[in-house]
Amino acid sequence: MQTLSPQRLTELRLKANDVRQGIIRSLEAAKSGHSAGSLDMADVFAVLYGYVMRHEPANPEMPERDRLLLSCGHIAPVRYSAMANFGYFPVEELLTLRKFGSRLQGHPERVRLPALESTSGPLGEGLAQGVGMALAAKMDGKSWRVYVVTSDAEHQCGLHWEAVMTAGKFALDNLTCIIDRNFIQIDGSTEDVMPLEPLGEKYRAFNWDVIECDGNDVASLVAAFDAAKRVAGRPQVIVANTVPGKGVSYMEGDYTWHGKPPNREQAEVALRELQTDRERILADV
Repeated sequence: MQTLSPQRLTELRLKANDVRQGIIRSLEAAKSGHSAGSLDMADVFAVLYGYVMRHEPANPEMPERDRLLLSCGHIAPVRYSAMANFGYFPVEELLTLRKFGSRLQGHPERVRLPALESTSGPLGEGLAQGVGMALAAKMDGKSWRVYVVTSDAEHQCGLHWEAVMTAGKFALDNLTCIIDRNFIQIDGSTEDVMPLEPLGEKYRAFNWDVIECDGNDVASLVAAFDAAKRVAGRPQVIVANTVPGKGVSYMEGDYTWHGKPPNREQAEVALRELQTDRERILADV
């Protein structure tokens, strides 16, 4: 069942486009950073901030806010761009990415920005932190939810699976893990480096509810998050199937863009493509 009007879906698609443009501008200004995963998660973050989560940019430490953790901290540009485009700080500040003294470090630092719930960098830790928060919310009788964004490759870390088991044991139905299933890591395909499939079946074995969706389609994501909220007695994992570098033709599907930024000429091409995509979204209204 579709819960959002076509107009609201269009607004979210335009926000995702804004987020992608902010990513390109910030990476080009920084001359370092991670492109592929940041771009492919723009739709997820637009839906989280624009539809799913209970949050207030003007009151970022609101006690009843939902918690969002970015476990794969190297794709910080997508979170920063989403936060800027949803009113947490000026969009112009994105151009300070990775600069000395900037609040926008290469990996998120909890004390730098409001509503950054955790400092992330070492892969595999985020879900464990989220499990602790979700369990605390249950113990305190709180209604807020915990969302943890993870990469697929960090599922090669043992700590992550300890957290998966713990969440299943305590039936943390206030916890949703989102997997950026783009099939790449810095050295190539996940299935060549360390195969992960059957990924969904592994989660089901630990008493998780598994929801698969098109992670680059706003309507599919809205339906997935709605389904997750309806689950009782089990944590949920959303396997968001994405295209690395989504929105920029020369990056899409190319693992070599995992950990490098565009130069000025490449950024200009990317921004022209994204502007064309924006016009297409508006034309489809």
